[in-house]
Amino acid sequence: MPDLVLISDSSMFGEDIPSICYGLRGLTYMQIEVTGPNKDLHSGSFGGAVHNPIQALSEIIAQLHDKNGRVTIPGFYDDVRALTRKEREAFKKLPWSDRKYAAELGVKQLYGEKGFTTLERLWARPTLECNGIWGGFTGEGAKTVLPSKASAKISMRLVPDQSSAKIAKLFERHIKKIAPKTIQVTVKSLHGGEPAITPIDSPGVTAAVAALEKGFGKTPLYQREGGSIPIVVQFKQLLGIDTVLLGFGQPDENAHAPDEFINLDHFYGGIQTAVHFFNELPSHMAGSRKKR
Repeated sequence: MPDLVLISDSSMFGEDIPSICYGLRGLTYMQIEVTGPNKDLHSGSFGGAVHNPIQALSEIIAQLHDKNGRVTIPGFYDDVRALTRKEREAFKKLPWSDRKYAAELGVKQLYGEKGFTTLERLWARPTLECNGIWGGFTGEGAKTVLPSKASAKISMRLVPDQSSAKIAKLFERHIKKIAPKTIQVTVKSLHGGEPAITPIDSPGVTAAVAALEKGFGKTPLYQREGGSIPIVVQFKQLLGIDTVLLGFGQPDENAHAPDEFINLDHFYGGIQTAVHFFNELPSHMAGSRKKR
C-alpha cells in the first residue's frame, strides 16, 4: 500500500520563490437554457409583448451575486471550511500586489467577495462565473430577431468540505425559483469535481518543505491553487492517501500553450529538490507514525 502520491502539476508562486501547494478547488459546471416563444420572432412585430429569452437569462444571471460579490444561492456557503489563522498568516507572507495584478490583467479595479484578500478569494473561497452565453442573431450585419432560446454555461469553483453534487442541486433549485414565469428554464449538470486539501503538517508536506529548502536554498512559502486536479480527490477517496503537489514551474510560463516553457534555474532546482524529497520522506513518515 503506498504512503502518498507525488504530483508535479502545480506552479511555484513566482520566480525564485519556492512554495508548496497544499490545496485545490473543486468544480460544479452547469448549463442553463431559457425558452420563450416556440420559434424565433420578428422583434418589430412581437417585441413588447413577449419576454425576450436573452433578457430573461441576463436577469437570472444578474441575480446570482449581491452587491458585495457574494453568491446568492441559498446554502451555497454552508459547508465552506474557514481558513485557519496559520493559513491566513502564511498567505500574508507571499509577495503580492493587487495593483500589479490588476495592471497585468488590464483591468482598472479588481472585483470579488468583500471581507477577503485577493489571494483568499482566488484560493480559499468558492466562486460563480458565467463562462459563456449565446442566443439570437450573432452574425455580421443586422437581423431584428426576438429569439426562441438563450443559453449560458456557468461554473462554480468549490473549496474544502463543499460537495459538487450538493451545489449542483442548490443551483438548479435556485435558478428555477428565480426564473420568471414568462419563460421555461432547463438546467443541466455537465461536470463535477471535488476540492482537495493536504494538511500542511502532514509528513508528505513537511518532507517537501525540507526538500525545497535544500533544493532552492530558501525557506518555502505555502499557497493554494484556484484550479482543480480531480484525480487528487480520487486518490484520497479510493486509497485513503494524501497527495503532495510539488511543482517547479511559474505562473507566467504559458501552461498548455504552444510556447509553454520552464525556467532553467527552477528546472535544475526541481531535480535537486526531488532527490532531497525522497531522502527526507522516510524520516518524516516515521515521525508521523510515532505520533500516532
